[in-house]
Amino acid sequence: MKPLAVSFLQLPHAAGLPLPEYATADAAGLDLCAAVAEEKPLVLSPGERAAIPTGLAFAIPPGFEGQVRPRSGLALSHAVTVLNAPGTIDSDYRGEILVVLINLGREPFAVTRGMRIAQIVFAPVARVMLQQVQSLEATARGDGGFGSTGLVRGRKTR
Repeated sequence: MKPLAVSFLQLPHAAGLPLPEYATADAAGLDLCAAVAEEKPLVLSPGERAAIPTGLAFAIPPGFEGQVRPRSGLALSHAVTVLNAPGTIDSDYRGEILVVLINLGREPFAVTRGMRIAQIVFAPVARVMLQQVQSLEATARGDGGFGSTGLVRGRKTR
């Protein structure tokens, strides 16, 4: 498969930081680093959230989106995650990518310059044409919502 070409800018406040890259040959996402000031880490208190600058702007081709996703290591080790995961970056957005992190842990967490804080995955987007109707075709699941799969007539099957 031919790689998708995505142009990007590294903004002045990200000078010297690593460029986005895949950590392994088969990784799905490119790592995003924090572009906070070296002398001023951003400390997230427990329960606090903040938009962390990456110092990057992308020109995502039409028909694609960027998905900002959490890093599993931050989530497991520090209970820090991307609040609006996955965060969607539309193809017509040209501003800096900001990552909304939240500290769900019990201790303050310092976001330092160059720290890998999230990953970005580029994915195709299907455009749809909505059609309003009077009713929807029936399915076995019907309108069963949260927690309804794995139930038969209200009883758990697993």
